[in-house]
Amino acid sequence: MDKNPSAALLVIGNEVLSGRTQDANIKFLATRLGEIGIPLREVRVIPDDRAVIVRTVNEVRAAFDHVFTTGGIGPTHDDITSECIAEAFGVPWEPHPEAWPKMEASYKPGEFNAARQRMATMPRGATLIENKVSNAPGFSIGNVHVMAGVPRIMQAMFEALAPTLAGGRPVVSRTVHGTGLLEGRIAAPLAAIQARHPGLDIGSYPFYRQSGNGVAIVAKGTEAAEAEAAIAEATAMIREFGIEPMQGEPPA
Repeated sequence: MDKNPSAALLVIGNEVLSGRTQDANIKFLATRLGEIGIPLREVRVIPDDRAVIVRTVNEVRAAFDHVFTTGGIGPTHDDITSECIAEAFGVPWEPHPEAWPKMEASYKPGEFNAARQRMATMPRGATLIENKVSNAPGFSIGNVHVMAGVPRIMQAMFEALAPTLAGGRPVVSRTVHGTGLLEGRIAAPLAAIQARHPGLDIGSYPFYRQSGNGVAIVAKGTEAAEAEAAIAEATAMIREFGIEPMQGEPPA
């Protein structure tokens, strides 16, 4: 996967850090990005703090091929992501020549107030990300893609953006699990499997169910045949411990 473009996600919002809002976007983005060959390599959750947003955006856009942000592009005073992105890029934050008239036309006369105008104000040079759910678009500038925090809106924005992203080979995943399997017993043989397949990410994930506890072993990479070979080795390993392996994720 090293040859694929890399991605980072910034989840922006005090409500996430306080525990009031549970983020629902990470799993969606990690899955969809993997499907188009842009593995998600890092996620950071940061507050609605101007200095933190500017500093973090500049750090990650220099380190990754794509940066995605969620949250902070609404109409209220604490929605500061857009203006912080402008500061990070050193460009003016100004009415967007396409978003402004489009949003203004979508409201009745007099309803396109100062709060709503904030959602049509963006860094100079930004390219719009279409939003089919509500009026306010997201935007891209450089390698940074700025989207809403509301999951339904974020997902619509991402699907509009996805065809424009330069990806790589899709990331595939293969899984086997064993009820009664213990991580402490498989650590050494699993490390040996990983050593034989350096092009894969191989991990072990304990699960706890009423029907029984165990461990799921996951192999991820861009080569389906190699992932299947590694899982075949993991399957044989599980049988060596006297446990019958099951393909796929453990039942909920």
